[in-house]
Amino acid sequence: MSKKSCDSADNSVVSIINCFVSNNILRLRPRAVLLAGALLFAARCRAQVAAPTPAPSAGATNSAAATNQAQNWNWHVQNTEVVQGYPGFPAKYTPRAFNSLPTGGETRETVSLDLMAGVRLWKGAEAHVDGLMWQGFGLNNTTGLEAVPNGESYRIGTSLPNGMLARLFIRQTIGLGGEHEDVADSQLTLAGKQDVSRLTFTVGRMSAGDIFDQNTYANSPRTQFMNWGLVNNEAWDYAADAVGFSTGIAVELNQPQWTLRYGWFQVPKIANNLTGDDALFKWPYDSAAGYEPIFSGWAMVTEFERRYSINNHPGTIRFLAFLNRADMFSYSEATGILKANGPGADLTAARAYRLKYGFGLNWEQEIATNIGLFSRLGWNDGQEQAWMFTDVDYAATLGVSVKGESWHRPNDTFGVAGIMNGITRAEQAYFAAGGTGIEGGDGNLNYGWEQAMETYYNSQICNEVHLTLDYQFIANPAFNRDRGPVSVFGARLHWEF
Repeated sequence: MSKKSCDSADNSVVSIINCFVSNNILRLRPRAVLLAGALLFAARCRAQVAAPTPAPSAGATNSAAATNQAQNWNWHVQNTEVVQGYPGFPAKYTPRAFNSLPTGGETRETVSLDLMAGVRLWKGAEAHVDGLMWQGFGLNNTTGLEAVPNGESYRIGTSLPNGMLARLFIRQTIGLGGEHEDVADSQLTLAGKQDVSRLTFTVGRMSAGDIFDQNTYANSPRTQFMNWGLVNNEAWDYAADAVGFSTGIAVELNQPQWTLRYGWFQVPKIANNLTGDDALFKWPYDSAAGYEPIFSGWAMVTEFERRYSINNHPGTIRFLAFLNRADMFSYSEATGILKANGPGADLTAARAYRLKYGFGLNWEQEIATNIGLFSRLGWNDGQEQAWMFTDVDYAATLGVSVKGESWHRPNDTFGVAGIMNGITRAEQAYFAAGGTGIEGGDGNLNYGWEQAMETYYNSQICNEVHLTLDYQFIANPAFNRDRGPVSVFGARLHWEF
């Protein structure tokens, strides 16, 4: 298929996307064609919008909240489609291990669809369910980069749709009296009122990130930054199966200016794999799902959140600590085996039930109306095998998020942020000896901090439809100075109601 020229007097959004589709997307896989059609529809939808939807008046709220009555049930749907690709990049050698980003360039797509519902059970109690469908692959099936560019790409890539009950939990809120606050209708909450001072229990299947390590400006890969390093603290090896969910319990004590949280969660029996619950909740059935006895392997996390205000601009700082237990190998023992027997050697002798611990700091601050700064810092001991999230031992991020009010696009968002990831000397030696981790390990290592930058523009096309253009630059991918840098270009289409 030859390329056609895009030089034309017609510079409309529709014409530009049509040209891009012809020259690029149609040369890719069928899922990309579907995404291109969605982008074209979104562009036409944008062209039909003559003026932005008026903002609700100060007194307009969800009907349930407006009448001070609890919403008895709700339901929501979301769909997110992401296409990402990168051109070829320089490398000093051809890797001999699997976890290495191909140097020749690659394009991948992901699709997710959630149907979520909530129902009120009794006073203060809600039940929520989230049915998730996903399809597609991250770049190199989410390996070769620690700062994974697509937060919608799961470690279980699939060419055919897979599904699971991603969330199935009960939340019980016990009011402690005093002032009340509104609760908005959302994907995981029912509208109504609740005491500011309260005790909340959440029990069931969820994402640990639903409760811990939240951030106003960098938390959702569906609407905000897409890189894993900006969605969560990459040094926190948080409890999750290979899709990002686990079963557990979380307790929160909320006061007007602070919140204290604690959580205990199930972990996979095998690193970077499915939990026992997935044998029931995931379809099609996957034999990799296996139960870990609850007193053998587990993950605990606690977080203290302090809210404050500077010149009427809100800010929040959160301090997180975690402790995990699993059948992990020691990096130093595993390195000895690899040096003696070569890459791919059996590391069973290096395994034992061990503890892994770490800390995280999460900060956000509005510096002006519609402009916010954010940062995360993370550290873990880095002596034991990474089990569930990334291979990162040290993490630092800093970014800014700007709403489009000043250019008359109040529902648009622009963001830019930087990421730095590092690992301990013990893990460096393990990778240099030919070891592989969750994302990293290509048979050799000339160590350097992985450095990444992401910038995006999220544009409201119409109503609840948003189109995002995204660019990411990653130096020293997977901590290797002999490879990269890599430029990743992406687009995201998201709608929800």
